[in-house]
Amino acid sequence: MMGTEMRAALITLGSVLLTSAVIGNAYFQKKQFYPSVVYITKSNPSMAIIYIQAFVFVLLMGKLMRKIFFGQLRTAEMEHLIEKSWYAVTETCLAFTVFRDDLSPKFVALFTLLLFLKCFHWLAEDRVDYMERSPNISLLFHIRVISLLFLLGSLDFWFIHMAYYSTLTKGASVQLVFGFEYAILFAVVFNILMKYILHFVDLQNENPWEDKAVYLLYTELLMGFLKVILYVTFITIMMKIHTFPLFAIRPMYLSMRAFKKALNDVIMSRRAIRNMNTLYPDATPEELQSVDNVCIICREEMTGNGSAKRLPCNHIFHVSCLRSWFQRQQTCPTCRMDVLRVAPNAGAQPPPQQQPQQPRAQPGIPQIPPQFFIPA
Repeated sequence: MMGTEMRAALITLGSVLLTSAVIGNAYFQKKQFYPSVVYITKSNPSMAIIYIQAFVFVLLMGKLMRKIFFGQLRTAEMEHLIEKSWYAVTETCLAFTVFRDDLSPKFVALFTLLLFLKCFHWLAEDRVDYMERSPNISLLFHIRVISLLFLLGSLDFWFIHMAYYSTLTKGASVQLVFGFEYAILFAVVFNILMKYILHFVDLQNENPWEDKAVYLLYTELLMGFLKVILYVTFITIMMKIHTFPLFAIRPMYLSMRAFKKALNDVIMSRRAIRNMNTLYPDATPEELQSVDNVCIICREEMTGNGSAKRLPCNHIFHVSCLRSWFQRQQTCPTCRMDVLRVAPNAGAQPPPQQQPQQPRAQPGIPQIPPQFFIPA
């Protein structure tokens, strides 16, 4: 850790010294502010150093915002951030090929800012998902999440407004791309906010909130549908005014796949719950006495007054626990049997019927078929 911080400090110091040298040399050559700026913009080595300094500044701002809004990142959050960042950089390079005629320092700066804000949207989503798995949530956690979502939502809305105003006044341009990107990020912020509200309400209840999984499913379904509509609209407009946006293929595919999964989860969960209510028998007191009467989902004892159901695999759980479980996955919590692919009465196997014994063959005596036996 100390070695990493030392290298970061040395890189920052080196970039600051180089930038100071570039600015000092330009002012020494021209003696005035505006001619010095023109001199720097006309010099490729000077602009390269300025770009490096801007990149270092972005990294420092990222570290500062991470400490303010997140503190120490968890390992899973860092892995997700690195994985998604590589894909985002690849998509940005593809965008540069599509808009190579509009390539300029301002264009590169806008895409860098977009990638910078995307990183904090990803981190915010992972951090809110962590609420469901963490038993203790501090007040600082809530302040950080609410402040971050407010900041990200405000920035997204402001960039959407700027892109809309630019399109109305100057016509369709590259600002249209940024407008759609920030519209999708604004939808992500809304999705994170809905998840945060649902998790927060669940934390305030002493008992688990049974309907939380239902609201989470429909929130994912709604947000997935909204993303698909945005991407289809964006690709259609881009093909009419410019060209086919290759960089939008992967995110649109992921959005369509997520929407399909959310829709399938809603359908499958409703089917599993309907089967549970209509086909699965209630557990009797005798069945509960013959097995461990503790529900492994909530770790509480079960009674035989209709509050427990027996699955086709003969495992028994609370009805409320099964309803919440089937909202997420349609398998038995114990043996992982797919409850939608097994007949409801598959667990009740009839006892094997005894077959009539056939007389054993004696050596040297011919065997007579049973229908020819004559009773004595």
